[in-house]
Amino acid sequence: MRVHVDPSSKTPLYEQLRAGILEQVRTGALIAETKIPTVRGLAEELGIAPHTVAKAYRELEAQGVIEARGRLGTFISSGGDPTEDSAGRAATAYVAELRALGLDDDKILDFVSRAIRG
Repeated sequence: MRVHVDPSSKTPLYEQLRAGILEQVRTGALIAETKIPTVRGLAEELGIAPHTVAKAYRELEAQGVIEARGRLGTFISSGGDPTEDSAGRAATAYVAELRALGLDDDKILDFVSRAIRG
């Protein structure tokens, strides 16, 4: 796993790390069931504090991107792209809310199209 963090960036290191791992999952560079380095191992490799890596890993686990398996280690989850999962849930909730307001699907699509156009 190759992740770059820039200590001079205004973006916190844990966020750079989280985003870097997520990007590798999205592009297929890290595939499901890939074992990733330990917190300490990655911290040493990147020259950052272990708690920084731990925070990034916690957030990725909460998003469903990685899963800790105790003594076996930490792995890329097999659940798919968490961004698409989250977007799908948000879209479903939005459509349900607009339908509850009495709008038909054509009107809902019109609202979405206008929102995209800004």
